[in-house]
Formats: sequence, structure tokens, C-alpha cells
Amino acid sequence: MAKIGVFTCWCGENIARHIDVERVSKAIESLPGVHCSMNYKYMCSEPGQSLIIDQIKSLGLTGVVVASCSPHMHLKTFRAAAMLAGVNPYMVEMANIREQCSWVHANKEEATAKAIELIRISVEKLRYNHPLQPITVPITKKALVIGGGVAGIQAALDIAAAGHEVILVEKEPSVGGKMAGLSETFPTLDCSQCILTPRMVEVNQHPKIRLMTYSEVEKVEGYIGNFSVTIRQKARYVDVNKCTGCGTCWNGCPNKKIPNSFDFNLGNRTAIYIPFPQAVPARPVIDSSRCIHFKSGKCGICEKNCAAGAINFNDEDKLITEEVGAVVVATGYQLYSIGKDQSNPNISGYGEYGYGKYKDVIDSLQFERLISASGPTGGEPKRPSDGRVPQKIVFIQCVGSRDNAKGVSYCSKICCMYTAKHTMLYKHKVHDGEAHVFYMDIRSGGKKYDEFVRRAIEQDGALYHRGRVSKITEEEIDGVKKLIVRGADTLTGKPVTVEADMVVLACAMTPTDGATALAQKLSVGYDEYGFLSESHPKLRPVETNSAGVFLCGACQGPKDIPESVAQASAAAAKVLVMFSQDHLTREPEIARVDESLCAACCACVQACPYEAISIEEIVDRKGNHIKNTSRVNPGLCMGCGTCVAVCPSKSIDLEGFTEEEVYAEIESLLS
Repeated sequence: MAKIGVFTCWCGENIARHIDVERVSKAIESLPGVHCSMNYKYMCSEPGQSLIIDQIKSLGLTGVVVASCSPHMHLKTFRAAAMLAGVNPYMVEMANIREQCSWVHANKEEATAKAIELIRISVEKLRYNHPLQPITVPITKKALVIGGGVAGIQAALDIAAAGHEVILVEKEPSVGGKMAGLSETFPTLDCSQCILTPRMVEVNQHPKIRLMTYSEVEKVEGYIGNFSVTIRQKARYVDVNKCTGCGTCWNGCPNKKIPNSFDFNLGNRTAIYIPFPQAVPARPVIDSSRCIHFKSGKCGICEKNCAAGAINFNDEDKLITEEVGAVVVATGYQLYSIGKDQSNPNISGYGEYGYGKYKDVIDSLQFERLISASGPTGGEPKRPSDGRVPQKIVFIQCVGSRDNAKGVSYCSKICCMYTAKHTMLYKHKVHDGEAHVFYMDIRSGGKKYDEFVRRAIEQDGALYHRGRVSKITEEEIDGVKKLIVRGADTLTGKPVTVEADMVVLACAMTPTDGATALAQKLSVGYDEYGFLSESHPKLRPVETNSAGVFLCGACQGPKDIPESVAQASAAAAKVLVMFSQDHLTREPEIARVDESLCAACCACVQACPYEAISIEEIVDRKGNHIKNTSRVNPGLCMGCGTCVAVCPSKSIDLEGFTEEEVYAEIESLLS
């Protein structure tokens, strides 16, 4: 027979103002199983907890109901107090009479009556509770970081610095991500490569980090602390262990007119290439789709010229399986696809801006390559159409951002800042040039960010027009093709027409290709735009609802470099908290299968969103088959209860929320 103590909190005046706490305590005394009913002004305080502990010890209570605030606030607090007194923590229930009664009802009589009912429900449930024990899961102290941009690099280095092994997977031939292609960074205008390259080298040379470039995650199985990850290492056709990175192969390659994706197709590369001069590892890759040898069986100049014998035309993709305890996702972003899919009106882009039609209409990352010293023009901002230095550039913000009709509703957060940076860098290169900016609003929230934008306007002379551009056309003026930009300035109330030599579109940041497919492999949620979802936007910003999987950088939403790096270190810290113990302790409120009733129909297997249930065979001592049954992996189960709802044989229950307990609550309301 349960011996239950009920403790009602005043919460100062939060509860007592609208609930007669004394009357509640009196009404609860007579309930079956209740051996004491007390109230106190602040039950979560040290004296309040001491009161609970003393009553448990003196009366020999086997269960406790605390009527106070939300269990999200103090359930752990009261469970810890019960443990100190020798009561199983899962024999503690909370009745939320603050949020559900006092805060939502002005009538004291009604609020008091409802509070009594809620406490009575909790008492009835507790009568059918049984002690539970936390689940312990062993931990593989090795981490997987997916994505080798600045966020992935930072997370890998932080975890490795604590002495744990890290596998860093990057789908491109080199680490560095989008930051590697930038010229300078705001608000300090320091060289992007000067900041990033040492980190790239460090991550490649760190003894605890295994760098796997030109690789992708193929499959993820297992659960927190015990993931089994299959990685596809794509064929490079170059043996990285033999290759010295001398450059003889790519300098001698006859196929030199292949658009370079690192320069966003503004420059060319060879069929065997490294993406950029500072690439890490500085080992080339053969593009088999463009290589003459793979197309015709001829050529092979790179193989003949390679003194190290590193060229291997017979190389194949390899599938490598690794056991890891935690996964950090840092897959980054890409720019809004302007006009690349005209079949889909939702992402068909801005045809009126002429992107793809006029060569001198480019996006912001292409402009970064034009003004970068390692870019296709050696740092000179030349027009892609004729190589002329533009004397007048128009920068258009919010292309795809904050535009429900054509793009997405969210603000991409960093466009105002990098557009201001672009105007400065352009003016530093072309002193007598004109920089025009069309904007909706200037959003420059960050340390020294607003000052940076003011500097672009007041010191460098950028001309800002508050309004949208309606159309861009191309016309020949004095023998030179010009882009006629037509817009409006809503501050002056006048139309604005600019004869520009170049137009730069500040496009929205969107999730990288394949982000949602990876999220599905990891059982991680994502929003309507494809950004991966965190567990809680404020309290758990780098965790996901898939335990052991963490997020950092722009895969979660638009972010600048400092925020991405800070979040990467936060994700690494969460991993290190996990790795600080040999076993992981998890809540035991998970699904349990009554194998004697289970019909092995697989309904639960198909319904489980966490892939925590499998069908297994039951055999006798001699190994003879008895039956098949569902079994729950305690490391994977998140206690969502989906399997309980779909089971036709009613053979699954949820610990802490069994049918017996739930029906007891319902019957208490009906009696």
C-alpha cells in the first residue's frame, strides 16, 4: 500500500493569490493513500525541501506529490530531495497548479477547485507508479564532425584539444568551406585566408583528428554514445600518401578550360586540380567526368609526369565504417538559387534582375572571388563580360530574403554587413568608382557592426537607396554595354535609375544541398526551409532531439563567422560533457514490450521515428525457435509513445505513463 505525502507550494503569491492553499491541503488529506498533506510558502527552497525529506523519513512515505509550478522547472529538484530521503525519484509526481490554475483563472473558487482535481489526479497516478532505475549506456569516446568549414574545424579542434579522437568529414577536396573563398571579413576587414589557413593546417596535422576530405556520410546507425557511421570516401584517382603536391600534374594537364566551382565558374581549372592554392590537404583530385583519359582512354599525361607514381586511374570509392559516440553537424550554407529552376515558381528566382542572362549580374560570393587576391582576376574587380574595371556598381540586398512571393520569409542576417564590406573593398580598389546600394532595412546587430555600416556610408561614400529594384535591362551606351537598374528611393519618394557596369545580388543564405537527406539519416528535424532544428531555441541551442547529435554554424540558420565559431565551441563543449564519463545515464521513461503478448506485426517498428525498435527471435536453451517479438533499444528510445498508440495487441507500455496509471487518472476525474 502506497504511503503518499502531498506538499502544496504557495510560490509566494504566484499560487496563493488565486488559490486557497489551506483549503487545498485540507481537501487532499482524505484521499486514499495520502498520509500527510502540508503547504509551505516556497517548497523549492532549502527549508521546503527539508520539510519533504523530514516527512518522508518520519512517516515512511513511499511516494511524494508536489503541487506547485511546471515540472519543467523543478521536477529534478524534488526528485533529488526524495532520493536523499531514500525514495525512488520516479515515485515523485508534480501537479502544476501555478501555470494551469493560478495563472489562468481569476476566480479563486474555480482555481481552487481545479487545483484539488489536479492534485487528486497526481495522487491516483502515483498509487500505481513503480520504482524505475536510470538507464546506463556505454560511450565510445570518439566524435564525428560533418562539414569542414570554419565551424566544423573549430568543433574538431576543440574536441581534439581535450584529448579525444575526431573524424572530420568534408565532401569537397579541401577543408575551408565558404570562408576559404572570401577576400576579407567584417567588421575588421582582416584577410580571410590569414585567419583560416593556419586553422586548416592545424586540423590536418593534429594527431587526434582524422581528416577525410572528398567524403560523405552514407549511413548512420545506432544511438547516443554508440553510433555506427558508414562514410563514402570518393575516388580521388590520386594516392594522397604518395603525392607530394608538387603541381606537375595539374600544370601539365592539357584540359584547362573547365569552369572552377571554387571561383563560382568565373575562372577555369584543369581536369586534375586542387580547388585553391591554400587547399588542405594540398593533394589534387581528378575530375573523371572531364578527364580525357576517362573519356577516351588516351592522354594520361599526369600519370607520365608524376615522379612519385601517385596517379591511380583504377581508384574506386571506398566505404569505411567508424564507431563514434557523438556527431556534430556543420554542413554550412549555400546561396539562394536565382533562376536555376524555372519549373518551380517558388524558387524560380528574380528573372527581372537578369541573373544568368547578363554576364555582369553576379551574386555576392562571385564578387568575393573577383576581389580576392587568389581569385580569377588577381583581386581586380573586373567585369566578367569584357574584363573592364567597373566604374559604377549596384548592390541589391534581400534577394530571396524577406520576400514571400519569390524567396523565403526569413532575414539572412549577414547581407547588410557583407554588402557594406563589398562597397568598401570596391572603393579601396577603384577610388573614383560609385557604389550604389538598394536596401529594404539595414540590420546590423553585432559588436561594432552598426559603426561598420556607417563607415561605408559616411567615410567611403557608398550611396544607399531605401527601396526595391523593379527591373534590370542591358543597353549599349557609347559602345559599352551598361546595366540599367530601375528602382525607387522611398525616403525621397523619387524613382532612381542607375547606369551600372556591374550588379551584385546579396542572395539569401539557404541550407546546403543534401542537408535534409543528411538530417533524415541522423533522425534530426528540420524546418520548412531545410535548416536543421535545435532541441530548444534558448536553452538547448546546439542540441537536437536526436540524442548525441549536435549542430553548429549555418546548417541551423543564417550566421556570421563569429557566431558560427562560438556555436561550434558550444557544440564541442556538449560533446566533451558526454565524454567526461564512462557511461551515459538516461531517463528510464521509455517504451517496454510485454513479449508474451507481442505478435511481431512490425507496426511499432514502422511507426518509431527514432528507429529504436527491432524484431528479434526468442529461442529456448537449446536454440530452438519459440517466437519473434519486438524489442526496444533503451539507448535509442526517446519515450515519445508513438509505438504505444499504434500497437494493435496492446503489448507496449511507456514506463512512467503506463495504461494503468493513465486510466487511474481518468477514473479519478469521472468518480
